[in-house]
Amino acid sequence: MDARNLYNTENAVVTIISLKPGQSLKRHITPGDVAFYVLKREGIVEIGEEKEYIQAETLVESPKDIPHAWYNESKADLVFMVIKAPKPKKKTIFVS
Repeated sequence: MDARNLYNTENAVVTIISLKPGQSLKRHITPGDVAFYVLKREGIVEIGEEKEYIQAETLVESPKDIPHAWYNESKADLVFMVIKAPKPKKKTIFVS
């Protein structure tokens, strides 16, 4: 997994995440609302108990305190933007 901050201030953070085929962003809880925008390819997003196949140029919202994860089961890199505004004051919690 490759994660690069594009924008990081006291008010918001924007990160670009790239998952290679077979990689995932482990299930975690973010203490603030998150918006994901898929830039390239497609992947599976899991929010709470729901999983959905998402294609490029799709915006997905994930409410705060709900576990979420991403999976790349394709044969190409999945690239998406993560937008957190306002920037969470607490740390992300990874769950199994």
